[in-house]
Amino acid sequence: MEMVSNTILITGGTSGIGLELAGQLLELGNRVIVTGRDKSRLDMAKEKFAKLHTIQSDVSNPEAIAILYEKVTKEFPDMNVLVNNAGIMRKINLHDKGGDLMDITREIEINLMGPVRMVKQFLPHLVTKESAAIVNVSSGLAFVPLPISPIYCATKAGIHSFTQSLRIQLKNTRVKVFELAPPGTATPLFKGDFTAEDLGGAKPMDVAILAKLAIRGLRNDVPEIRPGLSDALKLMSRVAPRFILKQLGKSADTMLGRTNT
Repeated sequence: MEMVSNTILITGGTSGIGLELAGQLLELGNRVIVTGRDKSRLDMAKEKFAKLHTIQSDVSNPEAIAILYEKVTKEFPDMNVLVNNAGIMRKINLHDKGGDLMDITREIEINLMGPVRMVKQFLPHLVTKESAAIVNVSSGLAFVPLPISPIYCATKAGIHSFTQSLRIQLKNTRVKVFELAPPGTATPLFKGDFTAEDLGGAKPMDVAILAKLAIRGLRNDVPEIRPGLSDALKLMSRVAPRFILKQLGKSADTMLGRTNT
């Protein structure tokens, strides 16, 4: 895939992987549009990268996606790359009697239903382009779940499966389909509730390095980009699935007050 002169839409692009990708793609000579729910964070992203285009939108809202489509295709008719990056990750104790049935599925609405709806909405536009691409951001945890974050991991496994099917359905079009499966990365997603112990002691990858490896994978037409530990997680899911699940389950044991064995 050519990594210059594209018009790229990145959801959840106000921080972390999305914002770093936006900056590096701008440097390569692309036009980049990012979306986010928080206008103040959009404004800060614009201050950091003056050439960046920002649009306030929420991928968990189907009506907002429809409005976003009309705005983007009108103002940026050359848009030819969609990066489904928006996502949230939470620790969730399924024994907890608090919360409600709407909140428990929030990650599904954003991480899984959002990308599916974005693809459905933007695909008729993308298939008209001479060169186009869809990049779905999953996770190394799409291959082996981290039990302390059961809903997040389920959504990323869903994105992995959806992307494989999408790639087959679009094989006779000019739209390339990529999956970016980051390892634990030093972004706001992993700050707050999460500790190094929660992630099995793995050191998070620097976000600038992650974005550089992602762009290299896109340039080389690698359909499933698995930087760093993500590649090992996929391998372990095949050769020693019970062992790696037990290792990643230790943080859930601690959360539940059980003794690791």
